[in-house]
Amino acid sequence: MQSVVLNNHSCPLCCNDNLADYHCDKHRYYLQCKRCSLVSVPRQFHLSSEAEKEVYDQHQNNLNDQGYRKFLSRLADPLLEKLAPNSFGLDFGSGPGPTLSLMLEEKGHKVNIYDPFYAPDKRALAGHYDFITSTEVVEHLAAPGKELNRLWGLLKHGGYLGLMTKQVADRESFDRWHYKNDPTHISFFSQQSFEYLGATWGSAPVFIGADVILFRK
Repeated sequence: MQSVVLNNHSCPLCCNDNLADYHCDKHRYYLQCKRCSLVSVPRQFHLSSEAEKEVYDQHQNNLNDQGYRKFLSRLADPLLEKLAPNSFGLDFGSGPGPTLSLMLEEKGHKVNIYDPFYAPDKRALAGHYDFITSTEVVEHLAAPGKELNRLWGLLKHGGYLGLMTKQVADRESFDRWHYKNDPTHISFFSQQSFEYLGATWGSAPVFIGADVILFRK
């Protein structure tokens, strides 16, 4: 089974075929790319779209949840410090209870939302934006390289891409890491993965705390 996994999986971030075993548990395998360091779950272990949505439907996020607002402020606050007044943005992967977009609109900005399950109007992916946010999303992406490059292409020159995701530290801590146990989490970034993206885009990532990453185009 191990050889089958390795022979049928390339890195979903950089498309490199040079992958190595990283971890396995009773549910699935995890492989690490030797170029960009992304840890990914091979496709044969991904949930169906229906099963994936069932997990997301259990989320109870809403604008009036002060704990959730505080969590999102870890990205919103440093981004707001950089935005010009009346900026126009996109929240990619807004989820069943869009909240970050409303927090940014409270500060005078206009925000479109897109989510493949809950706000699937692809016209939002045809605009050009001063900023794009994506919180707790990239770890769910089966093709993060394709999706992140698409978002980068939607940014205006000088615009900001703000991401939030927990990052891989090392193999030992990964074994104990609760984040990998969510069956919808299939792409695990590290600082090296974001630095790879930054080198590709010509934009050095700015790391804020443990889980916020900002790029400027």
